[in-house]
Amino acid sequence: MGTARANRYAGSALTRAAIARIITLLASAVALVLIAGIVLVVLEANRSNDIVQAVRDAASFLAGPFDGLFNLDSNKAEHAVNWGIAAVVWFALGRVIARLLLRR
Repeated sequence: MGTARANRYAGSALTRAAIARIITLLASAVALVLIAGIVLVVLEANRSNDIVQAVRDAASFLAGPFDGLFNLDSNKAEHAVNWGIAAVVWFALGRVIARLLLRR
């Protein structure tokens, strides 16, 4: 009886593990986009470049709830702090959700 029960739940455990990997991957990608946006702002990348504009727009969208969290004198520092917090929160949230999925 015990092995039949274990085999019944083995498929769902594999599915949950796959979903947890996808969530971790998405959270890592979001954090990477935000970090790339921070680097582009701090290094004053050319805004007329399409790639730079796309990364900055994506980072701005992903950091939306965190924009204006801290109002600093320097625009660079403000973006770095707010978007950095957003990157940490998105990454941590993804890891927590993935860990909850992997629990029995």
